[in-house]
Amino acid sequence: MTSHVTAAIAQLAEGNGLHDSLQPWLTGGGALAILLGLLFLTTRFNKDR
Repeated sequence: MTSHVTAAIAQLAEGNGLHDSLQPWLTGGGALAILLGLLFLTTRFNKDR
């Protein structure tokens, strides 16, 4: 990396922390929905029974 790129990355990393973050309940709910969908697909397509 060049010093210009390193300086740009360092400046971005020093942010004030006031950025909009993801909503924890939305992230958790999305992950739960995806996992339940995968569980549903796994149990429906399991032909070993």
